[in-house]
Amino acid sequence: MLKIGDITIHLMNDATAYVDPGGFFGLVPRVLYNRYIQPDEHNLIPACHLSLLVQSADQNILVDVGFGTKHMKRAARIMNTQVEQMNGVMRGLDALGIQPSDIDLVIDTHLHNDHCGGNTYYADGNADPVAAFPNAEYVVQRREYEDALQPNERTRATYIADNFEPLVASGQMRLLDGDTDLAPGVRGVVTSGHTPGHMSILFESQGQHAAFVCDMASFAVHIERLGWMTAFDVEPLITLETKRKWQQWAVETGATLIFPHDAKRPVGQLKDEEGGKPFLVPIDVPIFGLDVADFNARY
Repeated sequence: MLKIGDITIHLMNDATAYVDPGGFFGLVPRVLYNRYIQPDEHNLIPACHLSLLVQSADQNILVDVGFGTKHMKRAARIMNTQVEQMNGVMRGLDALGIQPSDIDLVIDTHLHNDHCGGNTYYADGNADPVAAFPNAEYVVQRREYEDALQPNERTRATYIADNFEPLVASGQMRLLDGDTDLAPGVRGVVTSGHTPGHMSILFESQGQHAAFVCDMASFAVHIERLGWMTAFDVEPLITLETKRKWQQWAVETGATLIFPHDAKRPVGQLKDEEGGKPFLVPIDVPIFGLDVADFNARY
């Protein structure tokens, strides 16, 4: 659990994938990324999938919802994991005593399946997906939604209409136009690059700052090294400039940063004591479904 002033943040890992490092490190040579993480004997590295339960002003807010249950067998096969090790968001909420009906707001940073698949599920006897959080308002950037409606050969595998179209059609999902205050101390800001409509979430309370940077920097090293981008970014040069802005903000504010896919350094503060070479100081935060010490020992 993190405390940012009056805001409480619980971290939950929906699932850990074991993936080829080429996706997360793109053009970065192996000899360089090996300094941060070394693939196992199968050339795989762990990638967690973090979601946040944010409690602010008596509201229960979810930031990203993981894969969900609609296509678990397929996702487990692709991610080299087991079905019973998935659905960590729902299991985490249950451990915290929170029911899906208790969620007031769901914030989708973007509409890639690993971040928003849990928006909906197939109820028993119902062929159409329904909202997983029946009393919640869902929000996403309008630009992200428009891009998701017209996927291309590169994006169509991750933009799955059942994750968001039923919510927009029912009026349960609100489309945002740019940076938006979403709750007391909680603000969504557009951080383009990974996708044009990608959003990061800022938290500010009692002079303290935090950010769920999401796929602006999938791993901590991506915010330390501006030139390192994932192969998944559709606008990598825009990612670079977006990171330049928020790297400076993080150093100046001393913000706690949360990275969605980094199983070794998922939380930390960015410092700059080496003359323009920012580095992350990890913060030990309990995360449901994620044993950081174990990953640090094995990778």
